[in-house]
Amino acid sequence: MECVRECSQSVSGTHVGQAALLGTEGDMWDPDEVARVCYERYNALPRRGKPEGGREWTQLAAVVQVTRCPDTHCVLKEVVALGTGTKCIGRSAMSPKGDVLNDSHAEVIARRSCLRYLMEQLCVVMRGGHSSVFCRADQTGKWRIRPDVSFLFFCSHTPCGDASIIPMTESKTQQRPLLPPANQESAHGDRKRSAESETSGVRKRLRVNRERDVGDDGMSVALGSVCVEVSLAEQVCDVHRTGAKCVPGMPSDPRGPGRDFHTVGALRVKPGRGEPTLTLSCSDKLSRWCTLGFQGALLSHFLQGGMYFSAVVLGKCPYSPHALHRAISRCASVTGLPAGFSPHTPELLQSSVEFTHGRTHTLQSHDALQQGRVVPCGAAISWCSVSSQPLDVTANGYKQGVTKKSLGTPQARSLVSKVELFHSFLKLLELTDDSELPDSLRGKDLSSYLDYKVAADEYQQAWTGLRTQVFTLWPQSPRELLHFT
Repeated sequence: MECVRECSQSVSGTHVGQAALLGTEGDMWDPDEVARVCYERYNALPRRGKPEGGREWTQLAAVVQVTRCPDTHCVLKEVVALGTGTKCIGRSAMSPKGDVLNDSHAEVIARRSCLRYLMEQLCVVMRGGHSSVFCRADQTGKWRIRPDVSFLFFCSHTPCGDASIIPMTESKTQQRPLLPPANQESAHGDRKRSAESETSGVRKRLRVNRERDVGDDGMSVALGSVCVEVSLAEQVCDVHRTGAKCVPGMPSDPRGPGRDFHTVGALRVKPGRGEPTLTLSCSDKLSRWCTLGFQGALLSHFLQGGMYFSAVVLGKCPYSPHALHRAISRCASVTGLPAGFSPHTPELLQSSVEFTHGRTHTLQSHDALQQGRVVPCGAAISWCSVSSQPLDVTANGYKQGVTKKSLGTPQARSLVSKVELFHSFLKLLELTDDSELPDSLRGKDLSSYLDYKVAADEYQQAWTGLRTQVFTLWPQSPRELLHFT
């Protein structure tokens, strides 16, 4: 109990059990433990915004804060932010007021939820209190992560985009013809049975998992949480599909048979319902966070350097360590960034624990005669460990349940929308004494969201370096959508 008390004091508002787990430094990144604590946090949330059992599915992502207790060698893991969702809005639905969520994929919701948590932690230290995250840095007005704290990123499924272009393997001794995309669905059952029986050439364990997303309904052999060695008796026969499309200016997917369907390493935009979106895939965004930090431009005013994930943990799903590493380490060669910014490749792990509201589990419990077809849940859940209004449920970019009459009002917008996060940042500024302002905010006439983003000099220099060297075709947000106050 002494270990519990000492660790709990370092993470505000937590308790051992549902939201936090204790362990030792030796199992600090245990993927099954990380997955369970994320699922337990999700299960503790109210029913609102969750999928209808047996008919709807969703994806989950979370940010886990890990606090080490040097004296006791204990480790406390706490979910500080969580998100669910699978939807995006089209270009015409984007708002110049910053009050609509353009991207409601789980990974993006979880990261934006984490920004709420971090801003509240900075407000605590501005008021002279104790933060579980930050301590003073060397530069005036700057803070840094405490040396005993790190962050993990959890996804119940492989991020959309490049990380989801995962090879399928089958035995050379029982080869079947490569199937064009139109014929794949009919062969999925055969592929599963073959995968279960053809294990003699594998020197470490294989798992059979269902695929995800639209157009990816098959069964496949997926690599586990360690790099699985596959003998020469196995060959890549196909790849899992991603619905994200290559950005304009990049070569389109060849859409050839089998493994030649996709181009790998490309920037991709997420598909919308009919209308194209301007939203980059979660693979691309995760790669950007691994270079610029997941704190974003606004918070970088107050931070000495970027904040980076120490590990990325995936739930039980189709998975390739090679594909995930390829997707998020595209920026590893970037050089010349400002001090405190540099490419970081987190440790990559996979759990054997499956998300009960994921697509695979939902299909297993689905009754087609009674429930119709399985569809993605239309709602997105945001939760974070803050003192006021921790839960936020949205649909179509607005708070769930709002009427058409209230659209465009403060009551309709999500707490993780751009404008709400900007207002949280402005409250943080109000708490900051003029003598404690960082240099990037001194002597400048700033008013709009865009003004404050551009004024984050070091972050913008790092972003320019990243775009110049690697992401040259990354689409820029239309300026007219960023001038809100």
